[in-house]
Amino acid sequence: MRAFLFLFLLFPIIELALLIKVGSAIGVLPTLLLIIGTAILGSVLLRVAGVATAWRAREKLSRGELPEQEMLEGLLIAVGGGLLLLPGFISDIFGVLCLIPFTRRLLVGKIRRRAEEQALRQRAFFDDQAARSGQTRPNVLEGEYERRD
Repeated sequence: MRAFLFLFLLFPIIELALLIKVGSAIGVLPTLLLIIGTAILGSVLLRVAGVATAWRAREKLSRGELPEQEMLEGLLIAVGGGLLLLPGFISDIFGVLCLIPFTRRLLVGKIRRRAEEQALRQRAFFDDQAARSGQTRPNVLEGEYERRD
């Protein structure tokens, strides 16, 4: 948690330093045009990719399937579009990575694996807690029956 807070406070400083560096190298006007251009590009990509993902999710729902992949991709598209709308070049790089389909699918795969691992850890902890507290599951006998009147 401390590392996240540290990075959260350090990120604007690094962004500002990079903006100053780029502004001194290429000039103020081109830097401002780059920032405005990436914001416009972000809003356009957000709209196009968001609509495509929404259509894929709708198709899956119509087939009776859960669109978990599309939901995670939609979340990453929203994050990527938001990062592109922020002024700065580092946030633009991360935003583009979230919007490119190849890298977005890689990120979604990592997020899904991490969530599955977390769920397994929580379930193992819960089972261990139940065993320590003396709670046991009832024995279930499976079988068939036939009613004769």
